[in-house]
Amino acid sequence: MQRIGIFGGSFDPVHLGHLLVAQAALEELELDRLFFVPAAQSPFKQDQQHTPGVERVRMLRLALAGQTRCEVDEQEIERGGVSFTVETLRDYAKRFPQATLFCPIGADNVASLPQWREAGELARLAEFVAIPRPGENPPPFPPPFRGRILAGFPLGVSSSQIRARVKAGQPIDLLVPPAVAEAIRNSRLYL
Repeated sequence: MQRIGIFGGSFDPVHLGHLLVAQAALEELELDRLFFVPAAQSPFKQDQQHTPGVERVRMLRLALAGQTRCEVDEQEIERGGVSFTVETLRDYAKRFPQATLFCPIGADNVASLPQWREAGELARLAEFVAIPRPGENPPPFPPPFRGRILAGFPLGVSSSQIRARVKAGQPIDLLVPPAVAEAIRNSRLYL
């Protein structure tokens, strides 16, 4: 039986913290494949304007070059509008009916899972996996959610910090893969 991870997020931009989560998920969950699914528009960040999807996908592809078990899935960007995890998980359940699905999320989102769209369906479709930030103790998964915590490689970096550093003219070279840093500079993103 295949073990598939569906890692959603804005990835605006993708950074080393995301890639370390991916590495931990692949190893600790013994995943066969991990799909990065960039959101068209997060329901939790509707007031935030994202970098165009084509740019975020390009940065993801650069960051994942050579990673044979990681792929970019553009379905949420192609659907447009607000991206809901339940719609994406339903698609994976249809495409991979015999697979076990895992959904990595930030540990800060665990308590709010019951408020996600069609929470009961979400809990049925996938096991959720929390990724704590350094020094953070994630809360227990609320029923009916099944979940576990990744030990991983906690790194206290966020996309918003990277965007702020670019805007302030500060270096980001050690926070994102080199090809992503170059793409941000060349496309003059986040200025």
